[in-house]
Amino acid sequence: MKRDQEEEDDDIVSLDESFFINDNYQLTTFTFGSQVFELFCLNSASTDFDLTGQLVWPGAMLLNDYLSKNAEMLRGCSVIELGSGVGITGILCSRFCCEVVLTDHNEEVLKARTQQYISVQEHLILNKNIELHASSENRNCTELAAKKLEWGSSAQIKQILDQHSGGFDLVLGADIYILTNTYYFEIFG
Repeated sequence: MKRDQEEEDDDIVSLDESFFINDNYQLTTFTFGSQVFELFCLNSASTDFDLTGQLVWPGAMLLNDYLSKNAEMLRGCSVIELGSGVGITGILCSRFCCEVVLTDHNEEVLKARTQQYISVQEHLILNKNIELHASSENRNCTELAAKKLEWGSSAQIKQILDQHSGGFDLVLGADIYILTNTYYFEIFG
């Protein structure tokens, strides 16, 4: 009986979250009106693990289509985007706005890895896309930054607002949801 239990214990495989993480990002071209740009993103999710911030979702495509048709409302604005993921909406806005802050809670989207034996950090997906866009010829935005924002985190909200004391003219979010009214008031006061 004891031996059977040991054999069963040997058959148990414990997988941590790294088993499910997919960072095989593809450079993908997006067109919204006259705006064309490339971003790194996943083309599909192959697991049930939370890869939401690594994909471009239909709501972001619809929002970007609307924004590209109504770009005059963005001109000169400061914008904060909630749940930026790969940054597709914020990067489009940066073509028209004076300041864009992209926020997300997903560590995989925001993390920075230090490669062994190399002192330079490789910022994955969101920062990588910001850097890619910053080097493009269509770069007009005076500031484009990524920040961690865990909804309901007063400390993170305070940190963002301390750095942007003038607040924001526009709050954007595509394919996001707020679980309770409490989060709304903690984020927007």
